[in-house]
Amino acid sequence: MKRLIVLGAAMFLAISLQAQTEEELKAQQSPKKAEIAKLQGEVDALQAQIDALPGWKYGAFGTIGGNISKFNDWFSQGTPNVSSGNITVTGNAFANKLEDKYFWRNSLNVNLGWVKFDNEDDSTDDDSFREATDVFNVSSLYGYKLTEKLAVSALGEYRTTILNNFNDPGYLDLGVGATWTPITNLVVVVHPLNYNFVFSDNDAVFESSLGAKIVADYTRQIGKIAFKSNLSAFASYKSSDLSNWTWTNGFAYTLWKKIGVGFDFGLRGNKQEALNFAQATLGDTTLSFDDIDNQVQSYWVLGLSYSF
Repeated sequence: MKRLIVLGAAMFLAISLQAQTEEELKAQQSPKKAEIAKLQGEVDALQAQIDALPGWKYGAFGTIGGNISKFNDWFSQGTPNVSSGNITVTGNAFANKLEDKYFWRNSLNVNLGWVKFDNEDDSTDDDSFREATDVFNVSSLYGYKLTEKLAVSALGEYRTTILNNFNDPGYLDLGVGATWTPITNLVVVVHPLNYNFVFSDNDAVFESSLGAKIVADYTRQIGKIAFKSNLSAFASYKSSDLSNWTWTNGFAYTLWKKIGVGFDFGLRGNKQEALNFAQATLGDTTLSFDDIDNQVQSYWVLGLSYSF
């Protein structure tokens, strides 16, 4: 009985000492966390000042996502012998020259993906990786400052696919207007005079036109987090059927050194592409814009990231 009492007292004392030690350690940890948060705020403020200095600024980050699998005699599924996989690579990069009187901003967004699903019991099934996601967007914006936040500007932007149907369609926007930079990392472009050149073999659907161009771009690095959001829209003066918009977003969180987790997603509205796809799918070239639903196109990618 005495042994049990002694053992119980010892256990109680050990638990009490452990709880006391944990509380003491947490008490010491709390001001350290506050100090780190304060230092991080100071670092971010200094980085903002560095970003505002004249000269070239460069940055890039990307995401790699992928998996492969193989099943042999896995009878619980419809195709017991199958090999599959997908690979996706995305990249966001910028090169900006900022001076007292002018700026020159250049950006690149690429998203490429391949998929494979090979039923090994079907000799006619394709065993290769096939193109899936295919996005390529490059832009160059030059502006002459009227004030610290407002400039007259000229923009060139090109969008297409590069794995399949390169430049079919392809879009080239050339225009002039104004650019507003309310804060260091945000750029808003409004060009009421813009020509949207459209390149395609299907001239009956795709048509170039004059219109207005609006672009909003936000790119920033905060500690271990890097992100970029870009909205590019064209409003045709000839017909709303010739208008289009694309919104792309990329996020990267660094876990170790320059390796981390990345997430990219994009949305697009383009009635010309929707009509072209409907005609090709249904084999009916008599379809018109009134016969289709301009559904929002989308993609997303989650995987490992690498930041430069």
